[in-house]
Amino acid sequence: MFGGANMAGMMKKVQKMQSEMARMQEDLKSRVYESSVGGGAVTAVMSGERFLKSVKVSPAAVDPDDIETLEDLIVAAVNECLRKVEDDAARELGKLTGGLGLPPGMF
Repeated sequence: MFGGANMAGMMKKVQKMQSEMARMQEDLKSRVYESSVGGGAVTAVMSGERFLKSVKVSPAAVDPDDIETLEDLIVAAVNECLRKVEDDAARELGKLTGGLGLPPGMF
């Protein structure tokens, strides 16, 4: 059984972690991620909220006879940005929950 002091201490830790997590989430939302593929042919910019902000396509990447390659480059740039957002969020969350021994995906 938990004693009153232990429970109170645990609740303080949980409240502190919740506060830190909220601050971290706000910080992540404000970040901007950029990914460039194909030697700079396509660049995607995404917010930490996972909203695509822009896609820039180099004129040299536009070949009317090969639209599929351009489409693939756009998908790759957007997916790379999303991977960066996810990796950054996981790394920041790990700083908060690392010592708790929580199973992956819990947060």
